[in-house]
Amino acid sequence: MTVIALQGVRGGTGTSSLTAAFAWALSQLGESVIAVDLSPHNLLRMHFNMPFEQPRGWLRAAFDNGPWQQSALRYTPDLDFIPAGQLNESERLAFASQSARHSEAWAEQLAELKASYAWILLDLPAEDTPWTRAMLALADRVINVVVPDANCHIRLHQQTFPANTLFLLNQFSSVSKAQQDLHQLWFNSLHNLIPLTIHRDEAVAEALLNKQPLGEYRPQSLAAEGMVTFANWALINLREKA
Repeated sequence: MTVIALQGVRGGTGTSSLTAAFAWALSQLGESVIAVDLSPHNLLRMHFNMPFEQPRGWLRAAFDNGPWQQSALRYTPDLDFIPAGQLNESERLAFASQSARHSEAWAEQLAELKASYAWILLDLPAEDTPWTRAMLALADRVINVVVPDANCHIRLHQQTFPANTLFLLNQFSSVSKAQQDLHQLWFNSLHNLIPLTIHRDEAVAEALLNKQPLGEYRPQSLAAEGMVTFANWALINLREKA
């Protein structure tokens, strides 16, 4: 069992899309996986063909005093997911002020999931909050998603990251000189940069429009092939070291 938290160095790095694609790639390699949406924005579910109007989720269950286990949904025999659930504005504000209570609950809930899955993927919002810090502390490894632009480069120098953080380069365009330069700079200077890239690919956006993980929607796309490579890399480097 390995718990991986995925978080963007900022919003818009494609973390939820990568979480869904990573879960799919692992499941296609015969691994049992569950992807958990730990963001009140509740977007990860849209990659797994969940009806938009369906309010179900672990956070919805918490506010309704229901069992969180009934929030889990099966996508394929080896791939399950847990949406956050739909909240209204007042409930989102309440979640932000009561995150410590939910953090304590997830420490116990993860123990239950570890008995059933080889991989647990936690999709976290990019914001640095008591909630995200508590969830990061529960992971064996943190994958921080970066895109090769000046915004991410600046944030890499002014933010702190957990000691078990690895950095994954997403949305890389080999025809961009600026991105090539940043990639080379990070390769030589960024601690724990994963030695592969996920290329910019229109199939990623199309997959979400079709409510599917990338590898299911277009398995031969450049980004999907990159995710398969990443999943194989994870089997060797993340599972053994966790």
